[in-house]
Amino acid sequence: MERTELKSLIEALIFASDSPLTADKIRQIIEHVTRKEIVDVISELQNDYSQPTHGLQLTEVANGYQFRTKPEFSSWLKKFKKTKPFRLTQPTLETLAIIAYKQPITRLEIEKIRGVDTGGVIKALLEKKLICIVGRKNVPGKPFLLGTTKAFLEIFSLENLSSLPSIKEIEDLDNAQLPTILSDHMTQNVVLTDGELAADSDVELSTEGQGPSENILSAMEDDSDGATPVADTPSHGEHPNGKDSTEAER
Repeated sequence: MERTELKSLIEALIFASDSPLTADKIRQIIEHVTRKEIVDVISELQNDYSQPTHGLQLTEVANGYQFRTKPEFSSWLKKFKKTKPFRLTQPTLETLAIIAYKQPITRLEIEKIRGVDTGGVIKALLEKKLICIVGRKNVPGKPFLLGTTKAFLEIFSLENLSSLPSIKEIEDLDNAQLPTILSDHMTQNVVLTDGELAADSDVELSTEGQGPSENILSAMEDDSDGATPVADTPSHGEHPNGKDSTEAER
């Protein structure tokens, strides 16, 4: 297959995919092409779409690649789509940040850090598919272990979990607050699928219901109770590490 044809084919595959497409998945579809060739072509496409003549960008997100509109056009796209933003309250975003940094983690461990009951917040995050159950902790009662999902990476435009800043980096910022760090990763673009505007990824942070934990970073560092998942949980959800998870008990 000629280079130009390969480039056009990979472009079409990524565009048609309804979720970020990995180089390994592309290699499964296109025979007799090395992974390096695929990555090189994707790099060329990213460079092409980075030019100001394009309204799209090819983004590496959730361990794959996805076409998204450029953030500078978000205000016009909102007028076109007229959809409500993905709304997260301060307590919800704070809880999500704790899970993202400390996963796998149990509900009680989250409440130990935040200092308040988190049942309603966790339920909301499960319903939004930002978190899922990744196993059970091997302690009496075997409580569920929570972790973030692939959808979390997509919505916050993260390549993977290592893309999040370290706790030390957050502490070095002036007046740093953990929820703000995550809100800075919220996307201002729209995901494209089959030529249609498929999903508005804009996320809105509400300051209603401010959480009580002002020293959340210190609490996270002091909380050293590790969690060990065990493989005794039925599978339903999807986790960034490729393992399945189960829905929460209602």
